[in-house]
Amino acid sequence: MFGVFIYKVNHDYIPKPIGNPYAPQPSEPSPSTPQGQAEPSANMTTSSQLAVINTTQGIIRMEFFPYAAPNHVKNFINLTDQGFYDGLLFHRIAPGFVIQGGDPNTRGDDSDRNVWGQGGPGYTVNAEFNDIPHKRGTVSMARSSDPNSAGSQFFIVVQDSNFLDKQYTVFGRVVSGRDVVDKIAALQTIGGSGPTSEQPVDIEQARILSIKIESR
Repeated sequence: MFGVFIYKVNHDYIPKPIGNPYAPQPSEPSPSTPQGQAEPSANMTTSSQLAVINTTQGIIRMEFFPYAAPNHVKNFINLTDQGFYDGLLFHRIAPGFVIQGGDPNTRGDDSDRNVWGQGGPGYTVNAEFNDIPHKRGTVSMARSSDPNSAGSQFFIVVQDSNFLDKQYTVFGRVVSGRDVVDKIAALQTIGGSGPTSEQPVDIEQARILSIKIESR
């Protein structure tokens, strides 16, 4: 399952993780920076391309970080050019945290909610964890408990979530349409404590109509 430890992501990956899916995952301690030296900064150089995400709530535009996460950017653009994302849903809505989409299992009006979050493109992309923080508007890749299990599912951060830093690959950032992200994040979800609790009640309100790549 995928997500931040984002809840579910590909059934091709690893089974649903046990325990709190939002808890930061353990990592090796970083070597300390010598006194008087600044921490190295992330390469946040952006590309000349934007992704235009057309949803039933409006349009979201995002820019890419091709130097910080070259393989993830390439993968997202390739999938977009294939029309992979067209018609899918933001199937996971966690107010004050993230909205997540990109699962092909959400395609169609009669898709099985029980397998939402478990789909992908049939391959994985190795992690490219970087220093770009998970601030509001950040776009990052969902994954399973295996760091190298990203595929097609991505999430947009609704509220600063720095505990995700260096554990999920940031590859983009929303440059316009944050109000649209907020509209999606405010949609009614099923609720409760089951695996469908964060799924939208009205799927058409959470639909990705298309994603296109355009030049700035």
